Amino acid sequence: MTEQAALKTLASHLMSQRTALKPASELAAIAPQSIDDAFYVQQQMIKLFGKEIAGWKCLVPQPNDQLIFAPILADAVVQQAACPMIAHRTTEQSIALIEPEIAFVLGQDIAPNQQYTDAQIDAAMSGAFMALELIQLRFSQDYSASNLEKLADGLSNQGIYIGPEIDIQAVYQASEVSVEVTESPAGGDEQTQHFDGKHPCGLPQSPIYWLVNYLASKGVGLKKGQAIITGSYAGVVKVAMNTPVTIRYEGLGEFQVNFEDKL
Repeated sequence: MTEQAALKTLASHLMSQRTALKPASELAAIAPQSIDDAFYVQQQMIKLFGKEIAGWKCLVPQPNDQLIFAPILADAVVQQAACPMIAHRTTEQSIALIEPEIAFVLGQDIAPNQQYTDAQIDAAMSGAFMALELIQLRFSQDYSASNLEKLADGLSNQGIYIGPEIDIQAVYQASEVSVEVTESPAGGDEQTQHFDGKHPCGLPQSPIYWLVNYLASKGVGLKKGQAIITGSYAGVVKVAMNTPVTIRYEGLGEFQVNFEDKL
């Protein structure tokens, strides 16, 4: 099997794990050996997805030269009362794993194979929105995946929920945002989780400037309507399925959503 054929096999395997009840993304015999390998696998998965992706997730490059970027291989769930997602199953319960983030939505296509200034990228944005990254842990619990394996697999992303639009000028200053996540079970007491949120990249827009130019240098463009999420203000948050959940970003906005298991 050639190297490309092996990586295509890995891409097919990883795609199949996204709808598995007990996913096991590990395939050590053909694990990616470089960032280029992981990128190639991601691109093959986009082809297997077969339609426009919802967008991308990213951070700025990390101090250890680790790159954090992945396509969102899903249809965006936009301001719906119910958000379908794959629940995280434990021996005791099924829960939703979410990350409170901000989504920047493109108002125009961004062509590949050229470099862009920060101002050009800012001008390409149509707006900023409250958003949740939907998380799915796809490696076996007892398997220690490498950073490259995680990158190829999509960095635990299973989709994105896009909430209400918020003031983009306020967002551009939002290095710190207090986040409240309140569950309101029927017949039970409300439970609120509080987070003194700090953006992992300093400012939420910073990773976009890197991502756009990195993808463009690899021959990958971006499409009008795609969303880019750039890091959680509260890490991974666990909430109940089939329960109204209110997400509040202090000074920016709030929304309510109910997570429903689609498997």
